[in-house]
Amino acid sequence: MATTGECVVLLDEQGRQIGSAAKTTVHHAATPLHLGFSCYLFDADGRVLLTRRALNKTTWPGVWSNSFCGHPAPGEKVEDAVRRRAGQELGISIQSPVCVLPDFRYRAVAADGTVENEICPVFFARCDGRLRPDPGEVMEWMWVSWDQLRSAVGLPWSISPWAMEQIPLLDEPHLQGSWPQFISE
Repeated sequence: MATTGECVVLLDEQGRQIGSAAKTTVHHAATPLHLGFSCYLFDADGRVLLTRRALNKTTWPGVWSNSFCGHPAPGEKVEDAVRRRAGQELGISIQSPVCVLPDFRYRAVAADGTVENEICPVFFARCDGRLRPDPGEVMEWMWVSWDQLRSAVGLPWSISPWAMEQIPLLDEPHLQGSWPQFISE
């Protein structure tokens, strides 16, 4: 859950840092471009973790999405933020997140008018421990095959808009060759 004083990194259109702002002030109808990340966790059987966002989340409450998302703090490496949020959201430790889409960017508008506007590198990581999700972040979770996840993209009401955009990109053959250690088909 977001803590008081948590800040996000603001970016210009070229992706350069131009400042920071309190996380509680940036998600609204005119959300400034900022830095985020998404991570897809895989278990030893090659299944990917889907999570359903808690109902108290500011953006897309109650929606199924990738394993977890977050924002690096000013001065924090994105990989370190991925590890930090894995612990905060899911109660697990991950060692070596791999960036598979370094330049992913999206903008999405929720039904209530809240906008997400992020440059959002996408990571894969292995999860070998038992999940202990924070109920303020995650209300449900399930492990699914990559094929099942791919099928969810066809149902736009069932998955977050960023995951809907990311999954087809992650399915591209030139990317799949770089992450065979994560999935088994």
